[in-house]
Amino acid sequence: MHIAIAGNIGSGKSTLTQMLARHYGWEPRFEAVANNPYLEDYYRDLHRWSFNLEVYFLKERFRDLIAISNAHHTVIQDRSIFEGVYVFMANNKAMGNMSDRDYDTFMELFEQMMTVVHVPDLMIYLRASVAHLVSNIQKRGRGYEQQIQLDYLENLNRRYEDFILHKYPGRVMIIEKDNLDFQHNPKDFAKIVDRIDRTLFGLFPED
Repeated sequence: MHIAIAGNIGSGKSTLTQMLARHYGWEPRFEAVANNPYLEDYYRDLHRWSFNLEVYFLKERFRDLIAISNAHHTVIQDRSIFEGVYVFMANNKAMGNMSDRDYDTFMELFEQMMTVVHVPDLMIYLRASVAHLVSNIQKRGRGYEQQIQLDYLENLNRRYEDFILHKYPGRVMIIEKDNLDFQHNPKDFAKIVDRIDRTLFGLFPED
């Protein structure tokens, strides 16, 4: 089984991925951020490095999908290839950070990849306001993230909504993140686990 955690920068994807992996005994797979050779350059010059960054992420996420499809156990993934394309890639194109030629090449590559993989069994979307995202980004203190502009986060949020509600073909669970602190409040985490149990295993009746 393949579970994906989706959400904007600072929404808590990595934390929830780790906690659910520990709770259920699933294998976690995290996004290639720490070792990404393009990320800091990208935040300094979006126009110059967008194509390089997006191709790197596409390569990493496709490799993960192949490994997940061959696994005989449940894997929970921090961000999927689908939001990487329909949210981040689309946003870079709309902002003028990528030429039509590069975009067409990228999308053709993505479409070829999609002929050999499947959507996750469940995508959990952490919906969060920009104010909530900014607060979390500031708390974790990654240097390159402090340069992120508010309008960039706002554009990503709009694209996430369009992606989740209109473009993604698989099963989705939406979690409103602003009023949850699943990392520090066991009751909040238990609410998420209960919803997952109902959705995947039918263990409890719906409220």
